[in-house]
Amino acid sequence: MTTDPRVWLRAGTALLWVAVLAPALAAQEMSRLATDYRQQAAVQALPRAAAERVQLRFDTSEAEAVLAVMAKQKAGDSVTDADWQRLFSTEPYIRLKKREASFHRDFTDADFQKFVLSDDLADRAPELKKTLADWKQANLNAAGERALVYLPGDAVIRAKVFPVIKPKTNSFVFEPGADPTIFLYLDPQETRTQFENTVTHELHHIGYSSIDGRVEAKLKDLPPDAQAAVEWAGAFGEGFAMLAAAGGPDVHPHATSKPEDRARWDHDLANFNQDLRAVEKFLLDVAQGRLKTPEERGKVGYSFFGVQGPWYTVGWKMAVVIEKRYGRARLIECMTDPRELLATYNQAAAEHNRAHPEDPLALWSAQLLQAIATKNKT
Repeated sequence: MTTDPRVWLRAGTALLWVAVLAPALAAQEMSRLATDYRQQAAVQALPRAAAERVQLRFDTSEAEAVLAVMAKQKAGDSVTDADWQRLFSTEPYIRLKKREASFHRDFTDADFQKFVLSDDLADRAPELKKTLADWKQANLNAAGERALVYLPGDAVIRAKVFPVIKPKTNSFVFEPGADPTIFLYLDPQETRTQFENTVTHELHHIGYSSIDGRVEAKLKDLPPDAQAAVEWAGAFGEGFAMLAAAGGPDVHPHATSKPEDRARWDHDLANFNQDLRAVEKFLLDVAQGRLKTPEERGKVGYSFFGVQGPWYTVGWKMAVVIEKRYGRARLIECMTDPRELLATYNQAAAEHNRAHPEDPLALWSAQLLQAIATKNKT
């Protein structure tokens, strides 16, 4: 897990086929096909250089090496040192060990051997093999190009994607600045479509990080506390990534998810106005110095991530309101400065409120906008 509030991993979701829900799921499939068409049209509208802005490497070597050891064990063959070295020398395994060491967690080859040879993992071998084969058919370049649709024209995506078999079931982005890599837990409950959605979400984060220098330049004249508040507001990038992965403002961000995940999102989104106020209080407390240390800020700020908390839902809603009111180009402009995002959302939401007084949207307070504004030099 990265400590940069702008780069966070959304949990993957899965679609369960249940016979009694077949009619509803058939309708979902029609919706998915329409979404694919809209996404394809958006990608085709990108400049011809778009393909050059996306460079991905999909490395399945760790998962394949684990499955090879499991297959030998099942067949009753001896697992040799060469088999283990094939696994331990893969880049995904080496980077996984490096990541765990950065968190001061125990991660030894001996412990990993026990995990690979465990009865529990052996029972899951067929579904893991099937899932890996399915994921290998994913079009990751297309996923990257979909992410570019919601990024500035100078953003680039250079990343590695590692599906891995490991003890912990989490997925994460590692070293987004130095060597951007997406580790994805090989989850049989996640279909290829959902895998592509997850990758698009994470590639949007990586593409956004490629323009960090431009973002930081806009904030350099802010007082330290105000700068910290604006940096935390960058966590609304989770909402941008949800929008990019869905493919547009008219597509439900959980169009291909399990019914319970979609219901959770809808329930949380209904609390948009209250959640905006809660995030506003946090940003004001940071900007006005009431939360001084990284620990104090993190205790509150990280609580807004949750499964897909306000950084996701409020960020997504603001992005949708802006895009529907002013267009995608205006939204992308806002991505380079969270202050512009809040102010532009306020303008769009105020227009919405005048047109739809029965469904008012909360606005960011003038107090917050003033607290994070760049002060004129004297």
